[in-house]
Amino acid sequence: MTDLLHTLPNFPTKLYTHLIPSLERKLITTTDLLTLEPLEIARRAQLPLLDVRRLTRHVLARLQSQLGVLSEERVLREYEGHLGIADTLSLSRNGSAIVTKWSVISTLDPILDSALSGGIPTGYITEVTGERFSSLFSLHFDVVLTKHWLSGAGKTQFLLSLLITAQLPPPYGLSRPTVYISTEHPLPTSRLTQILRTHTQLSSFTPLQKPSLSRIFSIQTPDLESQDHILAYQVPVLLARHNAGLIVIDSIAANYRAERSSTSSSGAALGLRTFQLLKLGHQLRSLAREHDCAIVVSNQVADRFAPTSPSPPQARQTSASPPHFLSSSPHGSSQGMQSLDAAIMPPPPPSNPLPQPYQSLSIYPPLTLDHQQNFFTGWSSGPPPRLHHEQNPQSASQRSMQNQNSKTPALGLVWTNQIACRIALVKKRNLGFGGEGSSSTGDGERLWKRYMKIAFASWGPGTGSMGKGIEFEIWGGGVRSLGMEPEGEE
Repeated sequence: MTDLLHTLPNFPTKLYTHLIPSLERKLITTTDLLTLEPLEIARRAQLPLLDVRRLTRHVLARLQSQLGVLSEERVLREYEGHLGIADTLSLSRNGSAIVTKWSVISTLDPILDSALSGGIPTGYITEVTGERFSSLFSLHFDVVLTKHWLSGAGKTQFLLSLLITAQLPPPYGLSRPTVYISTEHPLPTSRLTQILRTHTQLSSFTPLQKPSLSRIFSIQTPDLESQDHILAYQVPVLLARHNAGLIVIDSIAANYRAERSSTSSSGAALGLRTFQLLKLGHQLRSLAREHDCAIVVSNQVADRFAPTSPSPPQARQTSASPPHFLSSSPHGSSQGMQSLDAAIMPPPPPSNPLPQPYQSLSIYPPLTLDHQQNFFTGWSSGPPPRLHHEQNPQSASQRSMQNQNSKTPALGLVWTNQIACRIALVKKRNLGFGGEGSSSTGDGERLWKRYMKIAFASWGPGTGSMGKGIEFEIWGGGVRSLGMEPEGEE
């Protein structure tokens, strides 16, 4: 370790006086600290593994600080606080400082911003999930649609708007560049140009405040290996050098789905996938906190299949119980008929029913995923299909259609625990226009309605999964709201 002070003259060796003599006796150099595993160094020098690991990270952080990859403040805060150097830095962030530092990215729509409790904040992972565009309207994003936007739920359109508004000065944006990481298609520059040209509110800013395409960094990740490498090495350097305020990943599930289709679904493969998602969540949260940037990802959805003829737990228990009415006794006929009636008749309603709209979800036990996913996926399955003695066939068919339209975001419950907010974008056919199944094309956008739901958000109440949410439309300037739909059954 004699070369440590030659490499880093200002390195605080006072923190590691209990390690350096042993490292010098074993002829371990600074190059060894950076290239060898900490476990191997700890074995050779007979030192505690955690202390050796902290030393190697500290040396690496000091080198990165000299190269401009890490800030000096972060190195002082994380590694040299024991010397009293960073005490004033760590104590300066009290409650009022955190509140005043709250930064959000506006959607330039007051109704959407109100649902998001101000906008998309920095320091969090926000997910935007919804269906992809239909194969019937699979148009290239470079084609500018002048009359109608025949896209899907509107995930990419929402993300493109954020790429522009994040460049605006506060309180609309962050006055910082943005990063677009694509896993499926390149950055749609033609659509971004149209948003910049069409949105009227953008024209009120000065030329120095207006956003531009030159402040959007675009990266493509064709596979999972390149995605992991870019997020671990290239993105941190880009954030440190250019102070980007927003990272958009479109979409987060594409590479995982491609890898999943080519591998087995054994327990080991599922365990590896869980580890990968936990690692990804940790990486993104660390980037959001350390660089005070917002991370917004889009996610795909899968169909949710409801049971065809579910029966309440009481009915299942009754049918599974022994047929007592077949037992022979002197009064077997009368007792048998009473038991038979009790077995055939449906169970009485509970004495303390759940409040609406949760009463329709009580067919599933409260702690099961089938019940809980109605509150965090963005799609509530609504009333489940009734028994075969349904009194109203029309309502039964409506419930069956609603269950067919229910979706579940990809990557499962493991990924849901990694994000702080889920925005669900739902696209539905407008059955009230020209009748159900109308093929009228007088106004293409009237055939479809789009709704935004804030399933959950750690910084605000959101809109929940119940009800339709906020109706919005896609226009030349991005996305804009049309009003709040009343709550109730979808």
